[in-house]
Amino acid sequence: MAIALWIVQGLLGLLFVITGCFKFFQSKEKVIESGGTWAEDFGPGFIKVVAALEIVSGISIIIPRALGHGHYLTFIAASGIVLIMTGAIFTHVRRKEYPHAGINLVFLLMALFVGYATRPF
Repeated sequence: MAIALWIVQGLLGLLFVITGCFKFFQSKEKVIESGGTWAEDFGPGFIKVVAALEIVSGISIIIPRALGHGHYLTFIAASGIVLIMTGAIFTHVRRKEYPHAGINLVFLLMALFVGYATRPF
C-alpha cells in the first residue's frame, strides 16, 4: 500500500505542478489555444488563482511525506485537490466536455485515495 500511495502522490504532485505552472505563466488566450476551452468562462485573475492553488497543492502533497513530518499537510493538500477537481468536473459537465470531466474524475479519485490513506484521525 505504501508504494501505491507514493506512486499516486508523485503522479498527482507532478501533474498539478506542471499544469499549474502552465496556467500561471501563460495568458488566458494561450491557455484557451492549447485546449483549455474552460478558461473562456473565467477571468484571467481567477485562472491565476486556480493555477497557484494547483502549484501549492502539487508541492504540498509530496514534500511533507518526503521530509518525514507534517503528514497532516498531505491530507490538506489532497483535500484541496479534491475541491479543485470537483469544480473542474462541474465546469466541464456544464460545458458538455464529458471526456475532460472523466479525466478530472480520475484525478479526484486519486486525491481521495491519498487523503484517505494520510488522514490524521
